[in-house]
Amino acid sequence: MMQIDIALLCPEWTEAVDEAPALVQHTAEQTAKACLSAGCDGVPANIELSIALADDATLRQLNKQFRGIDKPTNVLAFPAGEEPCDGGVMLGDIIIGFQTVTREAAEADKSLSDHLSHLIVHGVLHLFGLDHQNDAEAEQMEAWESRILAQLGVADPYADPVRTASSG
Repeated sequence: MMQIDIALLCPEWTEAVDEAPALVQHTAEQTAKACLSAGCDGVPANIELSIALADDATLRQLNKQFRGIDKPTNVLAFPAGEEPCDGGVMLGDIIIGFQTVTREAAEADKSLSDHLSHLIVHGVLHLFGLDHQNDAEAEQMEAWESRILAQLGVADPYADPVRTASSG
């Protein structure tokens, strides 16, 4: 069983992304299923996580409080670090900042829904224990992200656009 709770803290998300909660739900489910089928660190199949679609003010406050960085960011993931109970486990929380994500998508010439999907995948992978603190970890995490996004029909965010355009 998988339970994904979605909180819409910033109404601009639903105005900017068609069916934003459904997109977030589907992306998180598919990411968790990919991790569970690969046996990520023995996490039981009975999991719960929460995702908040928030604004930059919220992300700035949380970033400052928990990371000592006084600026907004695109995504924050807070693994629960709890031991499994009743056959399941609370993985943690993911918070996404609207204004930063919107700006990043525009700068990268990507759709907002694709960029949101990428950040949901990124956040869920963090909750499953993946990280990018060094080059080897980053390479592994990026490979997971690319593979899962391909399954979702989202272009590889790490692909070299020059190489991709010329190889087509």
